[in-house]
Amino acid sequence: MRPRSLDEVVGQQHLLRPGSPLRTLASESGGGGGAVSVILWGPPGTGKTTLAQAIAHSSGRRFVELSAVTAGIKDVRTVMERALNDRDLYDIATVLFLDEIHRFTKAQQDALLPGVENGWVTLVAATTENPSFSVISPLLSRSLLLTLEPLDDADLRRLLERAIADPRGLGGEVAADEEALDALVQLASGDARRALTALEASAASALAARSAGDEGDGNEGDEDDEGDEGDGAGAPVALTSDIVSTAVDRALLRYDRNGDQHYDVISAFIKSLRGSDPDAAIHYLARMIEAGEDPRFIARRLMVHAAEDVGLADPQALPIAVAAAEATQLIGLPEARIPLAEATIYIATAPKSNAVITAIDTAIADVKAGRFGLVPKHLRDAHYPGAKRLGHGKGYVYPHSDPRGVSRQQYLPEELVDRVYYSPTQHGNEREVSDRLEKIRRITRG
Repeated sequence: MRPRSLDEVVGQQHLLRPGSPLRTLASESGGGGGAVSVILWGPPGTGKTTLAQAIAHSSGRRFVELSAVTAGIKDVRTVMERALNDRDLYDIATVLFLDEIHRFTKAQQDALLPGVENGWVTLVAATTENPSFSVISPLLSRSLLLTLEPLDDADLRRLLERAIADPRGLGGEVAADEEALDALVQLASGDARRALTALEASAASALAARSAGDEGDGNEGDEDDEGDEGDGAGAPVALTSDIVSTAVDRALLRYDRNGDQHYDVISAFIKSLRGSDPDAAIHYLARMIEAGEDPRFIARRLMVHAAEDVGLADPQALPIAVAAAEATQLIGLPEARIPLAEATIYIATAPKSNAVITAIDTAIADVKAGRFGLVPKHLRDAHYPGAKRLGHGKGYVYPHSDPRGVSRQQYLPEELVDRVYYSPTQHGNEREVSDRLEKIRRITRG
């Protein structure tokens, strides 16, 4: 079912608009020079190999495919020499598709540079890891970086329906109901290859069950033969969600990323974190991961929760959540489940405080309600000409001049002079902050 042209590609439409680099590359003639090399970065099953082959076949170029897992410098040089000869002798351009380029060492990537720089080959490299960290700078600067996204549910459904009907696929041998298609989409988690693999396994299971049933019917005698003729041997086999679940040996979660279950599960996840129950939080994390939730969405919720519900009770919670989000972006699933789980357990077991969000929201409410005044003159900027004549900066006390590092001084506007926004709790790190802040306010406010 691999598309034979860019027009057959499902998904990645942000890269396939008219006039896009990939369209231009595919439309150029086989002997055209100056085609830009590209690096395709995206999760597995999003069409990196498909796009590379479609470009080569559409443009009439010679297509050579290497895998960084098995290829070495000698293989790269052989391709380069052949490409140079084909260009000079026969005016045939070469597309070199290099899968998993992040597995190439620096020396191996260096071997690609002459061919790319001199236009002997048009390099189309694929990687599931961030090229900024896995591809050498000279090669990265000579290539166009294109980011592929996981396929959305509509694209996956279209892909499955095509595979069911197309003679290159199942040719109409099965008929999938709505629940079966929903199940296959859910299991795919944005991965086209996974979707087709699950469909193939499910169809094989359904067809095998029919064959077994037909053999059993044949032992009942000839009386039923006449009645069976109306069914037709070519009638499609029903493909249900139960068959899909059995075929892939995986329970189907009742989870719709755009429906009630999405909001219910993420709500339970956040409330379990807030309630300091790491076991429940990990359970809901697992449900989201297995249901195909975008791991970046989960990482964003962890960052928000770390700031909102842990705050300064444990100042390490937010950096750990941010680190988990960065790791998720760099490595993707399935490995990203580990840093996400680490951040989940850390945040769930951390002391809790909502003093930070209370402080900023109360301050914003005051500002919106018009409860603000002029900045005190001693705090105003006194650096521009004429500022001192206006009294700006006069009376300002430099805190470092005080042995305590804090001095008596009014910082809030006159209208809010006694306002308190941040009230630390007695939980975790905020216990120390509370004691220190009480002493500071006794000095600054008197």
